[in-house]
Amino acid sequence: SLNEPLAEAIALGHDVGHSPFGHTGEEALSPYFPNGGWHHAAQSVRTFEVLEDLNLAWEVRDGIRAHSWKIQPPPETQEAFCVRYADRIAYLTHDALDALRAGLLTEEDLPVAVRERFGEPGRRWIGEMITAIVDHSLVAGQVRMDDETLAVMHSLRDFMFERIYMGPVQQQHQREAIELIRRLMDHHLQHPDELPESFRASDTDLVTQVADYVAGMTDRFAVATHERLFGTPGIADPAL
Repeated sequence: SLNEPLAEAIALGHDVGHSPFGHTGEEALSPYFPNGGWHHAAQSVRTFEVLEDLNLAWEVRDGIRAHSWKIQPPPETQEAFCVRYADRIAYLTHDALDALRAGLLTEEDLPVAVRERFGEPGRRWIGEMITAIVDHSLVAGQVRMDDETLAVMHSLRDFMFERIYMGPVQQQHQREAIELIRRLMDHHLQHPDELPESFRASDTDLVTQVADYVAGMTDRFAVATHERLFGTPGIADPAL
C-alpha cells in the first residue's frame, strides 16, 4: 500500500517554488544562472529547506525535486510517481476544458485519438486516465500508465502546446512576462538595498537573493511592483 500522507505532502509542496507567470518565469530567470538554469522544482525544495528551514523527510524533498517529468533521475518513491501523473492529468484536463469553455477550441479540434480514448472532456477524461494508471499499476507492481494511454495523453499535451500554450496571443503575453521579470531582477540587482531585510540577510550570493525575492512574488504583486518602479504594469493584461 502507498503512504497517503507522503503523496499529499509532495502534492501540496511541488509547485511552491513557482515564479510569477508559471513556467514563463523559469525562462526569464534561467539566464541569471548559467550553470544549469533555474527550475521551479529546485526552488520549491530550496523554499522549504532554506527559506522556511523546514525539516522535511527526504522522500518529500525527493518527490518535490523530481515531480516534473523531464527531471532526472526520477523520484525514488511510488508516491512521487502518483504526484507526477496527478499533476499532468490535472493541468491537461482543466486547461483543455477551460479552452473549450472560452471558445478557443471545439471538441472537433481535439485529436481523434484523444476523443476516442478519453471520451467527453471533463470528469470522464480524469476518470479514464486514473483508471488506466490503477489497472496497469496493479499488473506492473509500480505506479505507471500503460503505454497506449500514455501515448494518447502525450498527444493531448503536444496538441495543447501547439494550439493553446504556445499560440500567438499567448506567446506575446509570455514575452511581456519575461521582460517584466527581468526588469525586476535587474532593478534589484542594481538596488539591493530595496530587497526586504529577510532576503538581504540570507547567506548566499546577490543573484540568488534577488531571485528568491522575485520568484516568491505572485503575478499580481509582480505587476504591482513593476508599476511602482517603472510607472507601467509591464504587461498588456495584468489579470492574466
